[in-house]
Amino acid sequence: MALLEVIALTAADARAAQEGGADRIELVADMAADGLTPDPHVVAEARRATTLPMRVMLRANAGFGTTGRELSRLLETARRLRDCGADGFVLGFLDPFGHLDLGSTGKLASAAGPLPWTFHRAIDHAADPAAAWRTLREAHGGPDTVLTAGSPRGVDAGLDLLVRRAAEVPDAASLIVAGGGLRRRHVAPLAAAGVTAFHVGTAVRSDGSWRRPVDPALVADWRALVSAARPREA
Repeated sequence: MALLEVIALTAADARAAQEGGADRIELVADMAADGLTPDPHVVAEARRATTLPMRVMLRANAGFGTTGRELSRLLETARRLRDCGADGFVLGFLDPFGHLDLGSTGKLASAAGPLPWTFHRAIDHAADPAAAWRTLREAHGGPDTVLTAGSPRGVDAGLDLLVRRAAEVPDAASLIVAGGGLRRRHVAPLAAAGVTAFHVGTAVRSDGSWRRPVDPALVADWRALVSAARPREA
């Protein structure tokens, strides 16, 4: 069955996502910066509001790099958020040259363990996205999913690449969570390529605005859409 992940900013968003039929929450703060780490009390409130799996963003600035001091704070934050009810994380860093920062990413992933984690859309901003994708796909103990639009400009621009990536090798499609400007028209070709995980934010808010709360009716529409999408035949 296809997975529908909804971005939540509050406990009310998390509750609405569950009411509409979402499968998983990505809990973040500050979407003006494309999603930063939420306060622990927000995580605790969201945990009380939903029984859905909840992956929490570990990202301290609007870029995709980190510093030693910042990473130290994130390491401690990961432990606190796990205690508050996070059962997965979203993380990942690039170095100053735009390559995967495997050292920082690995340290934070280890601190988050044994919980599963998603490598976020930093991959779409890498200097060599194809090399970054291969590294993540082949990494032992790496992410169980990669959130990607296939392009820094969103799924509209990256759709063809996502379809090609999904067909590269067996199980490649299962690593992809398609998100970043995902729209209804993208679901059918992605599902036909074998992608089974879809990530939405403004698409489940009225007027497509982050100022609006998650709308359970829109989540339900997306639930029906991804459930009905025709998967790739074996």
